[in-house]
Amino acid sequence: MDFVDTGNQKRDIKSMALEELAEEMLAMGEKAFRAKQIYEWMHVKLAEDFGQMTNLAKGLREKCRERYVYTCLKQVRVQESAIDGTKKFLFGLADGNMVESVWMKYKHGNSVCISSQVGCRMGCAFCASGLDGLERNLLPSEMLEQVYAITRLTGERVSHVVVMGTGEPLDNYENVVKFIRLITDSNGLNISQRNITLSTCGLVPQMRALAGEGLQITLALSLHAATDGKRRELMPVANKYRLDELMEACAYYFERTGRRITFEYSLIAGMNDKAGDAEELAGLAGPLKCHVNLIPVNPIKERAFRPGTHNEAVRFKELLGKKGINATVRREMGRDIDGACGQLRRKARTET
Repeated sequence: MDFVDTGNQKRDIKSMALEELAEEMLAMGEKAFRAKQIYEWMHVKLAEDFGQMTNLAKGLREKCRERYVYTCLKQVRVQESAIDGTKKFLFGLADGNMVESVWMKYKHGNSVCISSQVGCRMGCAFCASGLDGLERNLLPSEMLEQVYAITRLTGERVSHVVVMGTGEPLDNYENVVKFIRLITDSNGLNISQRNITLSTCGLVPQMRALAGEGLQITLALSLHAATDGKRRELMPVANKYRLDELMEACAYYFERTGRRITFEYSLIAGMNDKAGDAEELAGLAGPLKCHVNLIPVNPIKERAFRPGTHNEAVRFKELLGKKGINATVRREMGRDIDGACGQLRRKARTET
């Protein structure tokens, strides 16, 4: 499902690691140090095209234009929250598709939530991302550009990246892992791996593979229910992977990486927010020493799911606390600007 323009044999230069780019330069008859210059223009100075690379000879820039695709996202729309300053961006891709990203300002730094696919095929019942299915995977360059474009547009450095927007990151495994290596490369933007969070709905084989990649990122499991039956009502993926398999994969990830898992748990009024649900959730989180991130579900007009009150969320957190579970209630960012994943893209597609 990766995007390939069959009429265009140009390679995607922004998805290349520095070592790959050095090989490309040598193959073109150029000095290897040119790769470092181009890499810096792309990933540090965030140049928007080859023309901005002023310390390269004009002939080299022309050869690069002829040989490579240079991915640069263009802003289609932006919405800013009047409540907390959160900005939601809709970007246009080269093939006419659109993808959305969110910029959030915290005391600890600026965080960007990026999408990893155009659409999603996981079909979670409370999520707008999968309502129209999966169009295609995003390339590493297209994921990088969500961060780079927002950096250019806001003029502020991004310190944290969350791969939790539209799409299931582990359904686009190779591209997402390469994106992580590029965004954390010391020769590029050099964001700490510990400041990268990847969220998955629970693709067990890919979770186990990720544990062996040597990365120090945070893995967040979109759990949302603490029993197989209830989880199957919310998430089709639960029909393939049982909770016991998921918990074994989480334990394996922690054992291999030393990184504590986070459980993402959307609180849905009357569905999974009662005292019994908290007790069952504590039973899963306790043995793994997981942190639980409670998220009042973001309403979408296509579904009847609604969040409970803030006090109910706090009570649920306190019930977990009594069982020794470290939990937080996530700040609700961007509720007034189509904050849920997929809403802005879907709205724009409907209008056009």
